[in-house]
Amino acid sequence: MVVRDGGTVRGKLILMAVSTTFVALLAASVAMLLFDLRAFQRYWTDDLMTQADIMARVTAPALTFNDEETARQNLAVLRVRPQILAAAIYTSDGARFATYAAAPNTAIPARPGASGYRIEGGEVAVFRNIVENGEMVGTVYLRSRYGVVDRLLSYGTILGAVMLGALVIAGLVASRLQAAITRPLAAVTNVARQVMQRRDFTLRVPGNDSGEIGVLVAAFNDMLAEIGRRSHALQEANATLEHEMQVRERAEEALRLADRRKDEFLATLAHELRNPLAPIRTGLDILRLRSGDAQATQRATDIMERQLRQMVRLVDDLLDVSRINTGKFTIKSGRVELKAVVNDALEVVRPYIELHGHELTIDLPDRPVFLNGDATRLAQILSNLLNNAAKYTNRGGRVGLRATVDDHTLTLVVSDTGIGIAPDMLDTVFEMFVQVDSTLERSNAGLGVGLSLARKLVELHGGTIEAHSAGIGHGSQFVVRLPIVVEPELPVKPTPMSFITAETYRILLADDNVDFVNSIGALLTAMGHSVVITHNGVDALAAAKRFCPDYAFLDIGLPQMSGYDLARSIRDLSCCTMTVMVAVTGWGQEKDRQLAFEAGFDHHMVKPVRFEQIEEILGNRSVIKKLRT
Repeated sequence: MVVRDGGTVRGKLILMAVSTTFVALLAASVAMLLFDLRAFQRYWTDDLMTQADIMARVTAPALTFNDEETARQNLAVLRVRPQILAAAIYTSDGARFATYAAAPNTAIPARPGASGYRIEGGEVAVFRNIVENGEMVGTVYLRSRYGVVDRLLSYGTILGAVMLGALVIAGLVASRLQAAITRPLAAVTNVARQVMQRRDFTLRVPGNDSGEIGVLVAAFNDMLAEIGRRSHALQEANATLEHEMQVRERAEEALRLADRRKDEFLATLAHELRNPLAPIRTGLDILRLRSGDAQATQRATDIMERQLRQMVRLVDDLLDVSRINTGKFTIKSGRVELKAVVNDALEVVRPYIELHGHELTIDLPDRPVFLNGDATRLAQILSNLLNNAAKYTNRGGRVGLRATVDDHTLTLVVSDTGIGIAPDMLDTVFEMFVQVDSTLERSNAGLGVGLSLARKLVELHGGTIEAHSAGIGHGSQFVVRLPIVVEPELPVKPTPMSFITAETYRILLADDNVDFVNSIGALLTAMGHSVVITHNGVDALAAAKRFCPDYAFLDIGLPQMSGYDLARSIRDLSCCTMTVMVAVTGWGQEKDRQLAFEAGFDHHMVKPVRFEQIEEILGNRSVIKKLRT
């Protein structure tokens, strides 16, 4: 049992109990054996000495009367003691008087020794003086077997049997008692093994033992619970770390993509800005070299104006996207009619479509459809989509606009027979700087902001936009869905304005760009208006005091006095309370518009300014007067 279970706690406990019992029994057995041997020796020598005394008493008369026969008979009585091997009676002078031998040829000392006993080998020899009436008359000699070995064997056998029985009993008792210790420990070992194999920290050791074993089991269960909590926390931390790593990898990939698109955008921006500059420069050369040719001058002017509008549109798109991304873009909602929005959009893109020789088809509902939004921005959505369709369609293609109304929703579909969109690009075509075709072969690749701006404007109007395409070479469709106004009131349509107005005004122009302000002044003078031109803020204020203008077109970055300070000073003049002030500047951010309005301006125009914009402001004079009153 000890050999089989020697490697287990149970075997070790049994081995400890049995070993302890064995050592204790062995020590007790040795002590008892030594004590018994000593007692046996004392008993044996005392018995032999007593026998010798008896012999001395019974043989003393025989020695006195020199009766050898009686002495021999007395010694013969020792036959009843088989342990006595030899005996002898010596006279007082040391001569042998009578002898006895249990076996023939037994050696008997010739002379007596000193009184006492001695142990030699396995025998005990005793010499005892025979004293009669106070006089030593002889000596008795007895030699007997000394059965210490036999005694040792018999006593050792008894002790061995007792020890073996005690060890067996101790082993059985220990085997029964160890269960109270080893059963909880075995349960702890089993649970620990399962936890290592299965990594399941919810396992627990059963039982509610008391004492130190109970404390051990409870501590082990608490340790498992704590390890389980920490393992769970570690797993959650690892999962969070993996998620963060994935997010970081996606962010890094997005940054790399954005960086690549940024480089592509900058290259495209440089290309797109250089494209209109080349014909503008050519137009300037024509005007310089053929100034007397009216037809060439008109053609050059048309080219320059068209290219200038293209540059302004690019810059406006970039500014609009910037304002939307920074949250500074707002729309002026109002009730607008769909056909008016479409007409405004077509006015912008029709020349571009005709330039490319495309066939344009328009399909609108017969009844009026009203939207709640910013008419300018809604037209910008359509113009961007139509311009995009014309741009990515080969010359002589078809561009279509179809509008349908269903369940209070307006659906606008802009379709083309152009190069189409790859399936993997349908989800990313509305992102900033993404272009369907950015190859060098396409000279009108654009900046990649038109569709992104269109989507943002659609979302600001509470609508959605989607792109559809059957693939490369199969054209594309852009579907815009916008909410319509239910039971609309009739809108007030603006009256078209003629180039020459029936009313003339006093107009103050202040700008340090001499060419710009002089050309605008010449046009206004040709229309019959009274115009005063200044090139710094101080002169403009002095002119306003004596001229009392109806309109003041003021540059913000004027020398000597800024346009903001000039507007405040003019507004303080008693004769200029009804003056309509217009800020003309190259700063077009929302904060710049807000600063202009706070300074007292009524309008904010971003350079380069088209003369049609000035004409429109002059045509709204009656509206301004009504608002001021």
